[in-house]
Amino acid sequence: MFTKKTILLIVFIGSLFNFNANSQNKFKDQVEATIDLNSIKDDKVSVTITPPKFKTEEVLYHLPKIVPGTYTEDNYGKYIDNLKAYTNKGEAVSVSKIDDNTWQISNAKKVIKITYNVNDTFDTEIGDGFGKTDIFSPAGSNIEEGKNIMLNTHCFIGYFSGISDEIDYKVTITHPASLWGATSMTDIDSSDASDVFTTSRYAELVENPIMYSKPDYTSFTINGMDILIAVYSPNGIHTAESLTPEMKKMMSAQKNFLGTFNTTKKYSVLIYLSDVEKSNDAKGFGALEHPTATTVVMPEAMPLEELSEQLKDVVSHEFFHIVTPLTIHSKEIQFFDYTTPKMSEHLWMYEGVTEYFANLFQINQGLISEEEFYERMSGKIANANELNDTMSFTKMSENVLNQPYKDQYLNVYEKGALIGMCLDIIIREKSNGERGILDLMQKLSNEYGANKPFNDNELFDKITAFTFPEVGTFLTTYVAGETPIPYETFFAKVGVTKINVKVPGNVFIKDKTPYITVNPETKTISIVPNIELNDFFNELGLKGGDAILAINDINYNLENIYDMLTLSESWKNDELITVKIKRDGKEQIVKGKTKLTFEDKEGYEASDKSKTKLKEAWLKG
Repeated sequence: MFTKKTILLIVFIGSLFNFNANSQNKFKDQVEATIDLNSIKDDKVSVTITPPKFKTEEVLYHLPKIVPGTYTEDNYGKYIDNLKAYTNKGEAVSVSKIDDNTWQISNAKKVIKITYNVNDTFDTEIGDGFGKTDIFSPAGSNIEEGKNIMLNTHCFIGYFSGISDEIDYKVTITHPASLWGATSMTDIDSSDASDVFTTSRYAELVENPIMYSKPDYTSFTINGMDILIAVYSPNGIHTAESLTPEMKKMMSAQKNFLGTFNTTKKYSVLIYLSDVEKSNDAKGFGALEHPTATTVVMPEAMPLEELSEQLKDVVSHEFFHIVTPLTIHSKEIQFFDYTTPKMSEHLWMYEGVTEYFANLFQINQGLISEEEFYERMSGKIANANELNDTMSFTKMSENVLNQPYKDQYLNVYEKGALIGMCLDIIIREKSNGERGILDLMQKLSNEYGANKPFNDNELFDKITAFTFPEVGTFLTTYVAGETPIPYETFFAKVGVTKINVKVPGNVFIKDKTPYITVNPETKTISIVPNIELNDFFNELGLKGGDAILAINDINYNLENIYDMLTLSESWKNDELITVKIKRDGKEQIVKGKTKLTFEDKEGYEASDKSKTKLKEAWLKG
């Protein structure tokens, strides 16, 4: 049966025979971008933009100030050099740089080509030794000729003011045949040395990163979703094959947890492992979500078991973003303004519920114990209490780019997750265990979806309509309001009560006071002299003033001290350990066992047996 759409398609195909190549371009405007990875000079990549036909004498070309999923103004235009525009006669037209991210192009009607060079961000990351950098590494770029190009598209390609957001983008990337581009996009060029990708608008392009390196990837299918795991490990310490078993186990559990919730047929995990021994490599560790992909940056020196554990938490969080905000989101996200962004009120949902799911699915699918789940939630309560617990969460979200709200951003992963937990408990209680927050997210997905955003000020009413009045009261009181959440009240609904527990403390820090220090000139880590040391140092015979050069054959200094602190959190009591130190100018190896120190902390346990059924529905339903 012929439909109107079919007839139009036939007419269009027939019309192709009557158009030459130039008239085809006029049929539908598009922005064409060519990125040359074959002629990299000084770690710079050349980009050529072929714009559509301009209708004004002047036009503005922008690189983003900020991109979705990040909550800082990063100004990607700072990494663009030598931007020029040319006519069809090869004549340069006047170009003026207006600000960090904007170029004004004159005589735009005559412009057929724009060229510029792109610097990478990894080379400029100074870092603070704790993974904090100017641009969050997973949102940045790496350009290492013949080895790796981390191509977050927003770092390389911009957009024009006054041109429809719906204009197509066609991107051609020429590259050495030895490098392969891992991405969720489909390459429509069969050549081994050239890739061609098309997207329906700039926002779609920005959400599709590509990582070029020598092929190291695995792929598998879970419940109809094709998963790609691509790894770049500069020294060959880790491979996609070594990381895939735990990733597959985790992502299978996530898909089982989500059930029928399915928003994409393909998902890519692009893992860049940084060589922390190099001064010009990535230092901002973590991940950035996209609708069909996640970019991950982690230290290469991390042992496989610890790296797999870190990836489980980091990637699972990013994967759950396919629920929100990638499927359920407000107009501020759907029509994201890369130049003058307006932020949504609902970070409690976008980041908080996502973080809650990243923990809940692990207890739900048997990856962690009930006790560990309570320990994680208890840790989030402690962390949230260190931040401003009386600040309106919606107000903080809406103003997160500005002070004093900016300093409270990290609470989206702490209190935000606890908001999700409390909502889950309320819905379970009021529905006799039959429904939870995942059911709510499914209803919101059906109501809205990836292409139908909601109005910020209407979300609470919609959630209340889908659930119970008590949920609406919670949202207005504890999320929009300034009242601290009484977590014990909500835990009690599922029979969980507060207790005191002993937990291992970090051997290098006690009560925010470090046992170690760093020489900023030599970057050497050493033990603070003239203080009383804990059992860890005493058991090994370490002394104040000793320089710590390596632990278990991993070299440490200021550049990767964060890795050392993080890895120590996973140590068990009485594990064998080898420490390389320098004492009185002489290097020596110290061998022994770890002696951890234990601290009293508030925790939680299930004690009210009358609430067992509801608790099981909450954690296992």
